[in-house]
Amino acid sequence: MNQPDSGPAPVLALTDISKSFGAVRALQDVSLHLYPGEAHALAGENGAGKSTLIKTLAGVHRPDAGQVLLDGEPVVFNGPADARDAGIAVIYQEPTLFPDLSIAENIFMGRQPRTSLGRIDRRAVHGATAALMTRLGVDLDPERLARGLSIADQQIVEIAKALSFDARVLIMDEPTAALTGSETARLFSVVRTLREGGAAVLFISHRLEEIFELCQRVTTLRDGRWVASELLGGLTEDDLVRRMVGRDLDELYPKQATTVGGTALSVRRLTREGVFRDVSFEVREGEIVALAGLVGAGRSEVVQAVFGVDKADAGEVHVGGERLRAGSPTAAMAAGVALVPEDRRQRGLVMEASIERNIGLTGLDRLGSGGLVRRALERGRATDWAVKLQLKYNRLSDAVGVLSGGNQQKVVLAKWLATDPAVLIVDEPTRGIDVGTKAEVHRLLSSLAAEGLAVLMVSSDLPEVLGMADRVLVMHEGRLVAELPRAEATEETVMAAATGRLAGEGAAA
Repeated sequence: MNQPDSGPAPVLALTDISKSFGAVRALQDVSLHLYPGEAHALAGENGAGKSTLIKTLAGVHRPDAGQVLLDGEPVVFNGPADARDAGIAVIYQEPTLFPDLSIAENIFMGRQPRTSLGRIDRRAVHGATAALMTRLGVDLDPERLARGLSIADQQIVEIAKALSFDARVLIMDEPTAALTGSETARLFSVVRTLREGGAAVLFISHRLEEIFELCQRVTTLRDGRWVASELLGGLTEDDLVRRMVGRDLDELYPKQATTVGGTALSVRRLTREGVFRDVSFEVREGEIVALAGLVGAGRSEVVQAVFGVDKADAGEVHVGGERLRAGSPTAAMAAGVALVPEDRRQRGLVMEASIERNIGLTGLDRLGSGGLVRRALERGRATDWAVKLQLKYNRLSDAVGVLSGGNQQKVVLAKWLATDPAVLIVDEPTRGIDVGTKAEVHRLLSSLAAEGLAVLMVSSDLPEVLGMADRVLVMHEGRLVAELPRAEATEETVMAAATGRLAGEGAAA
């Protein structure tokens, strides 16, 4: 074990934990020590065992072997309520609040202070909630309804609820995946406040830069096994990646040389009032073009209008020289355009349907006739793409919702690549997936471009943009303000355009 032997004793510890589900061993001899006043990162690829470990700490799973220690004493959690009562709280990526109740009512649901007459003491509830918000350093009205709160504000409410239970350990599972930069900064400020108050924070994120910014220590898992627990001070991102994947990941952005062909996609003066206006660009065969910019710049809205999900108010889209009918995804698909959406769970997949059914959704007309799908054809199509994309699954008949985030993304890609598109639009293709799977997605996009596919990529990951794009189109406040060839695209030039400092310079024609 590479655990520290100095400083305060851990408030919560797992020692030699093992957990299996049937023949699948999710955790084997895993140990983790969480210290008061410290943020501890949990790193590993999808499938490394992070979710199982979190659920063990939260009382959802009981380990098959090993011990959970609270303040050095063995404890057994028979359910989440036991873990909560022990001072352990989990803050999930997407909180589940009661939308028609106020923030205060959500925090104290089922345990509101009472007056001497037995009625709910609303003044006390309001005051206690306000005190929690002050303690966290945020300004949220206790009487505001939860409906309409941003994901960031919902997470703050969940953290306040945890503090109301006197939580000493907070587990934060991918809390920044749906947050803007300013919301992430506020969340990190709250986490630092919690640490200063003596809480232990377990932080899970695929964004390595966040781990290094926020955390003091990291535990790495690989294939359900403990790899290391160590201080982050002496590590680099490359060191951490090597521990996560078991090898050097020199080719995170494996850009292949391609021969650029004719224009596959042409967008001319596309406008949607109040969202974006006068956007023009081209994507050629064999080319990866990245659409960059800050959150809210209009990037996703542009590609949705190109595909026809949203109808533009003005402008034209041409594919292979033919003009597309506005506002018609069916016309876009018929012309050879495919769109992998940003939100794979809500817009890219039917989570309750099988893996094979999801892959086959874009080609039902070719998998049967008379409204009936031939299962053998559907299974064969799914099997082919599962092999091509190295999909990790148990059975193709399993619901796609049981797959890891990276494998779900592969299913969405398979669904659209099966249409044999001429233009592939991918919106945030690697959001929420681990570094190993990210490299696989990048390798796939690069090889598709090398085969002549035109790829339009929306990404908020600047290293991804710089590593994969042949050209970078930068948007600022709904306008396309710069077009940068690969040789001129740097973090400085892209961010200068994205923040409006280069507006009008090098703008796309």
